[in-house]
Amino acid sequence: MPTNNNDEMGRRSYLKFAGSAAATVGLAGCASDDSGGGEGTTEPPMDGTETDTPEETEELPEPETREEHLQRANLLLHRRAPWIFLNRQYSIYGKATRIDWEARRDERIQASAISPTDGDPSATITQSSMDSGLDPHDHRETPTDNIITQAYDGTLARDAQGRIIDELATDYTRVSEGEIKFEIRGDVQFHNGDGLTVSDVAYSINRIVDEDVGGLTSPQSDQLAGVTGAEVKDGAVHVYSDGINPVVFNLFASYCDVVEEDWIENNDSNYINSHVNGTGPFQLANYEQDVEVAFERNDDYWGDAPDLEELTIRAAAEASTRVSQLLAGETDLIVNVPPQEISRIRDEDSTEIAAVASTRVIFNAMRYDVEPFDSVEFRQAMNYAIDLDSIIENVLQGFADATGQPTLEGYVGYNEDVDPYPQDQAEAESLVEASGYAGAEITLHTPVGRYLRDVEIAQAVASQIDELSNVSCEVKQRDFASLAGEVTTGNIEDKPHFYLLGWGNTTFDASQTIIPLLTSDGALTSYKEDEQVDSLVNEAQNLPGEE
Repeated sequence: MPTNNNDEMGRRSYLKFAGSAAATVGLAGCASDDSGGGEGTTEPPMDGTETDTPEETEELPEPETREEHLQRANLLLHRRAPWIFLNRQYSIYGKATRIDWEARRDERIQASAISPTDGDPSATITQSSMDSGLDPHDHRETPTDNIITQAYDGTLARDAQGRIIDELATDYTRVSEGEIKFEIRGDVQFHNGDGLTVSDVAYSINRIVDEDVGGLTSPQSDQLAGVTGAEVKDGAVHVYSDGINPVVFNLFASYCDVVEEDWIENNDSNYINSHVNGTGPFQLANYEQDVEVAFERNDDYWGDAPDLEELTIRAAAEASTRVSQLLAGETDLIVNVPPQEISRIRDEDSTEIAAVASTRVIFNAMRYDVEPFDSVEFRQAMNYAIDLDSIIENVLQGFADATGQPTLEGYVGYNEDVDPYPQDQAEAESLVEASGYAGAEITLHTPVGRYLRDVEIAQAVASQIDELSNVSCEVKQRDFASLAGEVTTGNIEDKPHFYLLGWGNTTFDASQTIIPLLTSDGALTSYKEDEQVDSLVNEAQNLPGEE
């Protein structure tokens, strides 16, 4: 891959400053062409100095509210293009008519909400992949979560529409700026017969946010962003945060399964990852790693007993296989039905489609610290190379919404003034030349079958990039567990340089996408050392929001 070593230091110095200038233009709202995308970048001076333009010198109003800080962060990220922004995923499920079940926006499949209509009290769910282990605090992917959620409860939860509801906590209040309190149910048993204690709840929180607790460094620490720890005081669980933590109740409504302290401390990692001891409506009956997980109804459940007596969760990576299994009556609920298969399912009397706009954004991450993606011009070029409307229409057949920022519409912090990048191949080629990386050869890593038409999306992206005269791109198909393992190590060096990923944010708040994926300390970040983004998000997290 050709590089321009002579001006490398000048270019790197420029990017530190040009990022600020480009952000200023974007945050001022001066990207006012109909597209909403970034303009081309002029050749920078090689001495690291900034050049002023009328747009760059305009005074900007300072953001005042928490939401304004997040909106500005979204504008900035649109301009710096750490991702190729793709689409909001629709969750398209196929289900047997023998069950009643409502699709949720957060992609969670809670079997307690399944009601058989034919008298058979069992059901089978087929996902795109199996779990990465059964430790509820040691994973970051939805397929694992959909298995674990059957057996573990949290302090709070959400209903199918995303509203916060009580779970193990019967009351929750803010005590002071950095402290909240949970009152915990007293009539709850773990599956092994031990009673739930307030100490178990505090331990569960600490196991996620404190790497010295519970024998692991949890990859979920950012899911409880701002939380520093928990303790038992006056019979309740007191949770402490670094600052006001305006979304703390939203976090606990989506994350933090509660485990039994003694059970975790008395068993090793292998045992915890192959056994289950929660307080949820189903308890583990049989576990065959990478094959299936079988549950049975927990007859001692503290809440309403589920209608199902038996539940089996399996996986098939190929969407066509899942559809065939549904049509053959081998499973009752399948995920990620391809648009071209919808009519097959609808045409059968025994099957039907359930679809809903999800909380998941699909994107191509570009590691900021490796060539050629260390250039903002090159990253912008990759966005301009993509015909997003064509991908949504032809690959996803309309089951998607185009995006131009990390935050989805309807979330706190979404910036309605930011539009998706339009396709402009001439602009893309010009920006590639300005980046110094003409002739770059790049590889897009994609999971197979994890997201709706993930391989087909990746192939379309690579093909459109490959149409540029000065960049070539190919696709590398990956097993999702392998790719997720690289992405979730906490070390940016372990990640592929360029990869397709989906991120589900069930808190309905911009911070919980930006913090883990696009800030310097994010557990899954591919983008660091952007002081403006870090500062905006940090300030947002220290301002009050809606309780």
